Amino acid sequence: MQGAGKGLKCGRMAKKSKFAGAGPSQRQLRVGELIRRTLSEILSRGEIHDPDLNRMSITVSEVRVTPDLRIATAFVLPLGGKNQEEAIAALARNKGEIRHAITKQMSVKHSPDIRFLIDDTFDRMDETNRLFAQEGVRRDLAAGDDAGED
Repeated sequence: MQGAGKGLKCGRMAKKSKFAGAGPSQRQLRVGELIRRTLSEILSRGEIHDPDLNRMSITVSEVRVTPDLRIATAFVLPLGGKNQEEAIAALARNKGEIRHAITKQMSVKHSPDIRFLIDDTFDRMDETNRLFAQEGVRRDLAAGDDAGED
């Protein structure tokens, strides 16, 4: 059984990546920010030929890019948080034109497929503040601070 085990080193299986579990790379962050700025400019200048989309004021808070830079997920929120579904539908309807406009202004090898999601960061922040304002939570936090002083 000399041939058994050929190609395996030390009897262990290889990991998927040496960076498994690590956050986004500098390149992903840089490309995501470039797409975010470009998308914000395109939407604010009304470069997309859709009157419904041009009537809305949409904030692009973040763009996350996959490691291969093929998919970009844009987190957006209409001004005031109203008409979220309508905004997502308008962006999705004009995805091809938006992608073309972004690619024209950027110098990347492949234009990423753009997906749009509602940014719920502010809702989560409000919920967290509401929880911290509860009397029981404030009492528990104060008790924890007193215990740490001993």
